[in-house]
Amino acid sequence: MTYVGESRSLSEETAAPSPTSGAARLRDVVSAYVGLTKPRVIELLLLTTVPVMFFAQRGVPPLGLVAATVLGGALSAGSASAYNCVYDRDIDEQMRRTHRRALPRHVVTPAAALVFATVLAVVSTVVLAVWVNPLSAALSLGANAFYVFGYTMVLKRRTTQNIVWGGLAGCFPALIGWTAVTGELAWTPVVLFLVVFFWTPPHTWALALRYREDYANVDVPMLPVVRPAREVAGQVVAYSWVMVATSLVLWPVAGTSWVYPTVAAVLGAVFLVEAHRMWGRARGTEDLSVIQPMRLFHHSNLYLSLLFVAVALDPLLGF
Repeated sequence: MTYVGESRSLSEETAAPSPTSGAARLRDVVSAYVGLTKPRVIELLLLTTVPVMFFAQRGVPPLGLVAATVLGGALSAGSASAYNCVYDRDIDEQMRRTHRRALPRHVVTPAAALVFATVLAVVSTVVLAVWVNPLSAALSLGANAFYVFGYTMVLKRRTTQNIVWGGLAGCFPALIGWTAVTGELAWTPVVLFLVVFFWTPPHTWALALRYREDYANVDVPMLPVVRPAREVAGQVVAYSWVMVATSLVLWPVAGTSWVYPTVAAVLGAVFLVEAHRMWGRARGTEDLSVIQPMRLFHHSNLYLSLLFVAVALDPLLGF
C-alpha cells in the first residue's frame, strides 16, 4: 500500500538518511561517550583537587599547572568511570537510575568503551607525568586502578562495606592537588584525604537508600539493602561525627587562619543536625517519603563544596 504524498520507498529512506538525522545520531554518540565519563563525578573530584592546590601554594598556583592537573585529573576520572560502565553494564541495564546510560542503550559497544577508557587512562598519565610531575601521575593511575579493580570488580558486589573502602579512590584528588604544587606528600593532604574518606559513606548511603530497590534487584549488597533504614541512618550519623572532627584537625596540622576552622565548624554543625534529623525520621519507619534521604545527599554535596572552597580561600583571606 502506498500512502498519498509518499515520494520514496522505505528502503530508500533507510539507505539515505537525512543530514538532520545524521547530525542527531552524531550528537547522540558524542553525548554517550561523554556520559561514560560521568561528568558530575569529575566535577566533584576536581572540586577537591584545585582548592588543595591553592592551599599548597599559599596563594594562586600557576595557571598552566592548574590547567594540566585539571585536564589530567578529569581524563583519569573519566577513564575510571568508563571502565566501571563497561564492567557494570549488566546491572546498569536493570536499574532505574542507570538504564539510560550508553551501554544499556547500545549506543556504544563494550569494546569501543573499553578502548575509550584505556585511551583516556594513557593520555591522563602522560599529561600528568609530563606537565605536572611523576608522583601526581602515579597517584592518579593508582586511584584509577583501585577504583576499577578494587571497588568495581571486587568490593561492589561482595560486601556491604563496598563504598567505605571503595571510596578510597575518590580521596586521591586531595593528594594529587597537593603533590602537583609541592612534588611531595605531607600530613595536610592526608587530613583532607581522610575528610573525603569519612564523607563518602553518608553521601553514598543516602543515595543508596533512595535506590535500595534497584540495588536489591541486581544483588548489589549496599548497606541499605541488607540493613533497616534506622541502622543505616545510625551509621551515617557515626561517620558524620568522625568526618566533622577530622575536618577540624586541619586547623592545627596545617596552621590555617581563622577562616577555615570557622567555616568548617559551621558547615559541620549544620551537617550533623541534618544527619541526626534523618536518623530520627528513620527510627520509626522504612517509608522513604518520610526518611527523605535525598535531603542529606544534596546537603552532603553542598558541605564538601563549601568546605573545599574554604580550603582555597583560607590562604587568600586569612591573616
